[in-house]
Amino acid sequence: MVRAMAEPVGGGPKKVLYTLATVRRIGLMNSAKALSARNACKACGLGMGGQRGGMTNELGEFPAVCNKSVQAQSTDIQPPLPPAFFDHPLGELRELTPRELEHAGRLGNPIHKSAGEDRYREVSWDWALDRAARRLRDCDPGRSFFYSSGRSSNESGFLLQLLARLYGTNNVNNCSYYCHQATSVGLGSTIGTGTATVELDDLSACDLVFVIGANPASNHPRFIHKLKACRDRGGEVVVINPAREPGMVRFAVPKSARSMIAGGTEIASAYLQPHIGGDLALFKGLAKAVLAAGAEDRDFLRDHCEGSEAFVADLEATTWADIEAASGVARGDIERVADIYARAERAVFAWGMGMTHHAFGVQNVEYIANLALLRGMVGRRHAGLLPLRGHSNVQGIGTIGVKPVLAEEVFARMESELGVSLPRAAGMDTLAGLEAAHAGGIDAACLVGGNLYGATPDAEWARRALERIGFKLYLTTTLNQGHLYGIDDSEALVLPVCARDEEPQSTTQESMFNYVRLSDGGIQRLANARSEVAILAELGARLLPDGPVDLRRFADHENLRQAIAATVPGMEDLRDIGVAKREFHVRGRLLHSPAFRTDSGRARFQVHPIPEPRAAAGDFPLLLASVRSEGQFNTIIYEERDSYRYSAPRDSVLVSPRDLAALGLAPGDRVDVVSDVGRMRGVTALAFDLPPGNVLAYYPEANVLCQRRVDPRSRTPNFKSVPVRIEASRER
Repeated sequence: MVRAMAEPVGGGPKKVLYTLATVRRIGLMNSAKALSARNACKACGLGMGGQRGGMTNELGEFPAVCNKSVQAQSTDIQPPLPPAFFDHPLGELRELTPRELEHAGRLGNPIHKSAGEDRYREVSWDWALDRAARRLRDCDPGRSFFYSSGRSSNESGFLLQLLARLYGTNNVNNCSYYCHQATSVGLGSTIGTGTATVELDDLSACDLVFVIGANPASNHPRFIHKLKACRDRGGEVVVINPAREPGMVRFAVPKSARSMIAGGTEIASAYLQPHIGGDLALFKGLAKAVLAAGAEDRDFLRDHCEGSEAFVADLEATTWADIEAASGVARGDIERVADIYARAERAVFAWGMGMTHHAFGVQNVEYIANLALLRGMVGRRHAGLLPLRGHSNVQGIGTIGVKPVLAEEVFARMESELGVSLPRAAGMDTLAGLEAAHAGGIDAACLVGGNLYGATPDAEWARRALERIGFKLYLTTTLNQGHLYGIDDSEALVLPVCARDEEPQSTTQESMFNYVRLSDGGIQRLANARSEVAILAELGARLLPDGPVDLRRFADHENLRQAIAATVPGMEDLRDIGVAKREFHVRGRLLHSPAFRTDSGRARFQVHPIPEPRAAAGDFPLLLASVRSEGQFNTIIYEERDSYRYSAPRDSVLVSPRDLAALGLAPGDRVDVVSDVGRMRGVTALAFDLPPGNVLAYYPEANVLCQRRVDPRSRTPNFKSVPVRIEASRER
């Protein structure tokens, strides 16, 4: 429903004090140097830093720093793990919480664990690289896969995928298959490009922002500044989220004295709370109400779109009763928000993984695009589509080719530029690679960053799948649970890498606004950590000594950037960035005019029936969505309690008060949460503002409940509409 805004408040003095305490812990000089150097922020995809300075965005706004930036720096600015740490067997290391493991120290030397051994031991770099090359050489390339997180650089990602393809496999994938791949597919089918159509400056003059299936107060804090600015100039912010997130209701913005003194600024002017999985029905209702008001842009539909007739016919055939039942939102509330949209002149639609983490995630994204197209809000200044990306370079990693399927044009350019022939066999996406591993079809994996174990649904299944990979090579800055689980009976080699601001050569990153930054690197903290690029170049030279490409040549980042500029469409300006220091937007991405990159040049409406996520629920009457806390970033845990959700502990399940009463539970009771694949035991049930029938639990702990059900078009797992039931726990 649309509700009056009230406390509690996000941000504020407590977060300022937390940030200051973190800065004191890691040292003022260390913090100042890390946060002010010319390096892109290591946290979310919003982007800041680069050549304008560490706390400045591409508009020159200063300070553009947030708690997430400080949290990310806090674990990079750590001493190395002492050798005695590895005297402990895996069983003892697993007793550490993810937060304790992250804060134990940096990995300072290569470590190795043989199959069947119960602990790691430190080894030399020369031994480690020879071992990795020999194990990969002994493996059929088709029985390997290569994976990158979104924190790696464009240079590292390009070299990783090139090495894999020269080795002989297209099993190259990245973490976006677990987050926004549904966005790439959904936008590709509607407007012909898979990324944002807006730049940061477009947010400076929009008069309406939809925030859908996202909680930027926790996950993209600097985006809150843009929402506040929209409200300050008389615009509207509509939040669509099953959970009434306190930080999206009111937020005390630290860089605004007025906001802090007032005890917070109202962020949402309207807040709709659909059922988990009820968003597409809600979007149909909004579109139906816009049409009833005659607020569609008929000229735009006629001149720049196709398929609108079928879209309108489907809306006419869809009853309000069906929309209300599926969405859980009353018609009057939908019509009030539709009226806000109908009066807007420049609307931006922003969304997060609350849209993509469903078996119908692509359809959700297509209907967001449909809603924007209905009023001509794509292909103009200060309006458009904005997927809220997670990691700071997850979009760039996809741009430069860390994915199993490349456009034929890119294959041809790479072959021509490098004088090679590359494999054309279809590659496996991220989950498919693990499915093959579980079936015994993968012998070796190279995992650059991230925590694939922690990020994968059905945690016990993921552990077994990784265990069946005979050799796993990891590149990382700190240890996480992915280095401790799924390795008992297999071999693991873990190599320490430089953080972004430690790179000995400059690197580049791409934000969710398609803006490419140059990071200088240059800070030295650990004596024996190496650049990802240096590691991959040397590994490639040892693995393919007689190969068609001298991979040691690509240890020079300038050579890598030349190759990227010559082979990846839109990245031509990367050629001179190291010398000219001129950052840029990827060519052909921003849509400030209605020139769509489809075959017809016209945007395409897509039509789908309303999904039924509860249709096969059976003994599991509740739908669960896994969520992040304020004190975490992806699988990295910085704090054990969520300060924006009443200090909820991580081992909790958030339930509507009506459901708690119906279950005979009181807040604080210990319960088990059960799905058809797993059980969370002894978690704390807490009341939270949710529609009845919907519950939340924290990711990645809740992955034990998540099935390996995927969107058939994007292969993105269904992390956010998981049928569960709640039982009283025997654990106290």
